[in-house]
Amino acid sequence: MPLRPFDIVIVPFPYADRLAEKRRPAVVISKPPVGDRYKLVWLAMITSAANPKWECDIEISDLKSTALPAPSRIRPVKIATADEARVVRRIGKLGAKDAKALAIRLASFMAI
Repeated sequence: MPLRPFDIVIVPFPYADRLAEKRRPAVVISKPPVGDRYKLVWLAMITSAANPKWECDIEISDLKSTALPAPSRIRPVKIATADEARVVRRIGKLGAKDAKALAIRLASFMAI
């Protein structure tokens, strides 16, 4: 399945503090060459808005386009690399406003 930036997918996402993972929504943050050439995808975690907010979180304002079942936010400091084959399914796409906010936030954390 060709994945594109800002697609919302369901994937086993690793915990940062233990050797385990949980099936959850995530947003694709890699460009097509990562998947086309290496069959990998870079992902940012999506969490429920019911969880405590971190100052870097991005509230998802357009839930309809994402197909997420409840208010959610992107946690851009929690990123993972997964084999494309581990993606369970694509469920939606991040809206333009939220995608722009995520791109700006990710750029602020990058060393380049």
